[in-house]
Amino acid sequence: MEAQALERKAEMNRELREKLVQLKKERNAIILAHYYQRDEIQEVADFRGDSFLLAQKAASTDAETIVFCGVHFMGESAKILAPNKTVLIPDERAGCPMADMVNVDGLRKLKAQHPNAKVVTYINSSAEVKAETDICCTSSNAVKVINSVDADEIIWVPDKNLGHYVQQHTDKKLIIWEGYCNTHDMLTVKDVVEMRAKHPNAEFVVHPECRPEVVAIGDFVGSTTAIIDYCKNSNTQEFIVGTEDGTGYQLRKDSPDKTFHFASKFLVCPNMKVNNLKKLVKCLETMQPQIYVPPAVADKARISLERMLQVQ
Repeated sequence: MEAQALERKAEMNRELREKLVQLKKERNAIILAHYYQRDEIQEVADFRGDSFLLAQKAASTDAETIVFCGVHFMGESAKILAPNKTVLIPDERAGCPMADMVNVDGLRKLKAQHPNAKVVTYINSSAEVKAETDICCTSSNAVKVINSVDADEIIWVPDKNLGHYVQQHTDKKLIIWEGYCNTHDMLTVKDVVEMRAKHPNAEFVVHPECRPEVVAIGDFVGSTTAIIDYCKNSNTQEFIVGTEDGTGYQLRKDSPDKTFHFASKFLVCPNMKVNNLKKLVKCLETMQPQIYVPPAVADKARISLERMLQVQ
């Protein structure tokens, strides 16, 4: 029975993929997928990447329609950078708890308390918060962005764990908002110690959204893209991975001869996983749900995103 069910699912996915190819042509669409998406989404994406790479792609694509397989703030960023494009997201329930941990009123109060500070906002944030921001960053360019800012004092929102990591790599003073990624923050030192005992020859690669004490014991610390590149180019054959488990798709694709163990079974973002192949096809059929950002908000937010893209 199980074999029949798997066969039926495989056949259904084949049909969905064929339909997707046709719809992409009809809609002049590009599919962008974050590395944390389900394998079935990443397999059909025109471009896979982390937040920074996907923002760059959204800003430069010639396609009329962008289907953003990620969470809501990513779709917003694409719409802000490509205001004349139609931006779709397969499931509008794909939110980000960390992005919801910072609000405009709270940020404005903090700005009033620190009038000489510049605001650097992690891209994992709403369009409204980006509109209150001097410059955005991602985990791949956070240190470069901070050091490019002409201020000694930085209001950093919303991820306290990434903020702690960045603070160790700059002389600037960071005023850190108390947000965090629910998924990365779950990983503990105990989890890593147990995995190292099981896999003593493995290197531990970790995302700086994890807790500081977990990051401190990493053999390599970096953004999702940096982790993927490091594992691909390393002579090490076995890795314990401290980031969301969707990354496994690209890790295995780049390095089929290497072994990857995720540091915890809880490194799964439920919001990233609400998107699936069926919803992807449906959103291109119906051209819904579309991402909308009020023009006044988008115009302000665009400045902070474009400044980020200009940092070398």
